[in-house]
Amino acid sequence: MALYEHVLIARQDVSAQQVDSLVEDLKKIVSDLGGEVGKYEYWGVRTLAYRIKKNRKGHYALLNITAPAAAMHELERRQRLNEDVLRYMTVRVEELEEGQSPALAKRDRDDKRGPRGDRPDRGDRPDRGDRPDRGGDRGPRPDRGPRERRGGDFVPR
Repeated sequence: MALYEHVLIARQDVSAQQVDSLVEDLKKIVSDLGGEVGKYEYWGVRTLAYRIKKNRKGHYALLNITAPAAAMHELERRQRLNEDVLRYMTVRVEELEEGQSPALAKRDRDDKRGPRGDRPDRGDRPDRGDRPDRGGDRGPRPDRGPRERRGGDFVPR
């Protein structure tokens, strides 16, 4: 049997419980046709890169599947008929990854950071002000003179 990674995007107005029940139905389809779903990850609601069927967001889910090709064809056929599924993509892989997927690990890593990321506050940086090319104080600005002497189309009245 072949190994597959299957990602689906469900509509944003369905609940997370409905997405779980949808995935349970998909697992049942795969198991009835001789396959097995090894790992299921719910990635949450994410913003889409572009609108799909008037939706700007969607529920993302990942399934690692070991199944024959006929089971995957039936799984994709059922998802085409389901109105709650916006998009899906199945990729055949050589081996399934164990542990967290990179997308879920990135979300966890982003949650641990503060609202501005890992960057320290600007006042806490030790290199501030010691060199002008690093954004330190460059001193007062030189006087630019009256506007009419600088050129341009400004005409005083």
